[in-house]
Amino acid sequence: MSKRKKHNLQWLKETQGLKEDHNWKSKPGTQIFVAGRGALRFDVPDDWHFEPDTKSFRFLDKKPPNDDCRLEASFNLLPPGNWADFPLVRLLKQTVQDDERNVVERGKIIQFKRQTARVVWSEIKFIDPQENREAYSRICIGLGSGVQCLITFDYWVDDAQRLIPVWDTVMESLVLGLYIRDPRTGLAFPD
Repeated sequence: MSKRKKHNLQWLKETQGLKEDHNWKSKPGTQIFVAGRGALRFDVPDDWHFEPDTKSFRFLDKKPPNDDCRLEASFNLLPPGNWADFPLVRLLKQTVQDDERNVVERGKIIQFKRQTARVVWSEIKFIDPQENREAYSRICIGLGSGVQCLITFDYWVDDAQRLIPVWDTVMESLVLGLYIRDPRTGLAFPD
């Protein structure tokens, strides 16, 4: 059996002008993040630093090493099938329970539906071992329209008042599987 070639993925940033009658809409002070032609979409603060990774996308409130939080998102395209009964709540409970950080508190599980997506999220409070400082980690799992997403948000307890609205905006604007055919118009169609 031959070895698979290693891929050296490089992201290309492409800027396109929007058409005058485009459909892109976001809250003031935010920008729309779209991955996979619309497989995953949500709003983030427009002044945040963006870092693509090989399997995820990271947003930081400031350029490292001066950042105080990290919002990270990834998605998977699912094989055809009936995912309506997939146990999202149980998966999230297990994920939160298995967290190996110095957890001092676990939050309740929040559930909501958006278009065809089911979304669950929760948070933990933990002590960061390097800084010896309390931090929160929010974990979201979404499933719908043949897409599964994972979104995490880590931030210091001291910054909660400033950063919880960012999480709320991400959750309010989260859309899965609404594909964009022409990014210049923002017109979306489910495939």
